[in-house]
Amino acid sequence: MTLTFHWFLPTYGDSRYLVGGGHGTDITAAGGDRPATISYLAEIARAAEQLGFVGALTPTGAWCEDAWLTTAMVARESERLKFLVAFRPGLVSPTLAAQMAATFQRHSGGRLLLNVVTGGEDHEQRAYGDHLGKDERYERTDEFLTVTRALWRGERVTLNGKHVQVVDAALSRVPDPVPDIYFGGSSSAAVRVAARQVDVYLTWGEPPAQVAEKIAWVRAEAAAGSAPRFGIRLHVISRDTSEQAWAEADRLLAALDPRVIASVQDGLARSGSVGQRRMRELHGGRTDRLEVSPNLWAGVGLVRGGAGTALVGSHVEVAERIEEYHALGIDEFVLSGHPHLEEAYWFGEGVLPLLRAKGLWSHPAAPLETAPTGIPFAPSR
Repeated sequence: MTLTFHWFLPTYGDSRYLVGGGHGTDITAAGGDRPATISYLAEIARAAEQLGFVGALTPTGAWCEDAWLTTAMVARESERLKFLVAFRPGLVSPTLAAQMAATFQRHSGGRLLLNVVTGGEDHEQRAYGDHLGKDERYERTDEFLTVTRALWRGERVTLNGKHVQVVDAALSRVPDPVPDIYFGGSSSAAVRVAARQVDVYLTWGEPPAQVAEKIAWVRAEAAAGSAPRFGIRLHVISRDTSEQAWAEADRLLAALDPRVIASVQDGLARSGSVGQRRMRELHGGRTDRLEVSPNLWAGVGLVRGGAGTALVGSHVEVAERIEEYHALGIDEFVLSGHPHLEEAYWFGEGVLPLLRAKGLWSHPAAPLETAPTGIPFAPSR
């Protein structure tokens, strides 16, 4: 299987410095350097589709713009790029979500993917009027997806579930194609849902050994032959040489205010998310041991909730790490970088040609056998 790459739309703002926030923490001041206007997000989207990314993840939460509305607008400014829209099933009915997905598919030409976010922070969920506990939220997600998938199959649905109740629900037009469902979570409750309901299980960028354990866990939970595909969410700093890449990581780290790091880490320490705890354990709030695995840097997680690690190195090294994750079973990579416009080009022009030369990737708009074979960079270690 050839690899699939997605980029990221920073709907909270962008910067040449790390933009922190998420998982109940506030956006850092760097998020105001480049406001998340439709014009700027469209620049990123057009760059991503030109470079060969299949889709772009758009986050959800009080710290960013609404993903559905933003991507619907950006879709008009792009041609081929798909949009991996993050949303929380507890904040909208399954029937309405199924209808929204069908509408999005028709008007965008089938460019919707869905990232279901159950929600790991109780206080943030309560701000939206959702007062269920975490395990109950996963139960609701399971019922929600049961209804949504049945509606997409054209069925008429009645469900009197523990958390979801619908009577005689149906869609006048089903989505074509049915959007793939992406989903992440490191708790037992999350893995049970993933094994039953999703097309792609996403993990945050943990060291390869931990990723391998998680993949094995999900596969063991799934019924025979029904395991999802696997993807990973990472930041990336890729340069012509390893020295240049690590110099950029050092620049980003040097710009972080220790008081901001302490404040963000204090907030993340109260997170109910198992995945967030695993991210924090990689660095422990310290700045002197951030390379937690070869070319895997945990510096982003000092000021950002959620995905907190980056692949850092020469284009050759980053390509090698991607191959390493692929050997474990990872087929999809959801990447980002600061700033998102420039980093898309560094990765797209530096790493993707190396993977194409090995037969691991082909541009969605150009079949592998007819794609150019030249590599624009001369990567070195």
